Amino acid sequence: MKNVGVFDILGPIMIGPSSSHTAGAARLGKIARTIAGNEIVEVIFLLHGSFAKTYKGHGTDRALVAGILGMEPSDERLRDSLDIAKEKGLEFEFKEADLGDVHPNTVKFLMKTKKGTYCEVKGSSIGGGNIQISEVNNNSVDFTGMYETLIITHIDVPGVIHSVTSVLSGKNLNVAFMKVFRNSKGKEAGMIFEMDNKVSKDIIEEIKAIELVKNVISISPAKEGE
Repeated sequence: MKNVGVFDILGPIMIGPSSSHTAGAARLGKIARTIAGNEIVEVIFLLHGSFAKTYKGHGTDRALVAGILGMEPSDERLRDSLDIAKEKGLEFEFKEADLGDVHPNTVKFLMKTKKGTYCEVKGSSIGGGNIQISEVNNNSVDFTGMYETLIITHIDVPGVIHSVTSVLSGKNLNVAFMKVFRNSKGKEAGMIFEMDNKVSKDIIEEIKAIELVKNVISISPAKEGE
């Protein structure tokens, strides 16, 4: 029997009308912004399934843009996010797309940052404000944002994973879930850690200092009411 928590029954604190189409969409946008790692100046939203068909009526467009601007689902400015984005000079566009055999509430973010870097993130709003990230820069991933999450990019050689896990275990941090991925042997690869503990900035800097680690992204779970 599945355990059911208060959050599952009451739903997230949010600006309506729909937890899937607004709260989940805003969280997807905010995590995509975090993964991009810098202020976003251009974004194309590829909308799949239900997102594509109903995004204006359910406020999904406003929620996605709000997340890209760094807003939480409960932020009252969410209703005006499209106007706020235009005032800030954010260029955005919504396109209907077939993203394959995925959840009907799925979106792919194509983002360009202020530094000129490019980042793609695909994720789904799976109900009750909950989300799932399934792809980062064409690499298959799987995390929900419900845990303290580390996304680590590194060169695929022996010993890097051991070095990272040694830092975490040395600080008495417990890994709830872990996944590794790569495009080809010996090239750039990645690790995702979903943690039971808060990971401090000092620990993140220690991981960044490991030889052949290229980047570390930290994603903290949203607190209710934020």
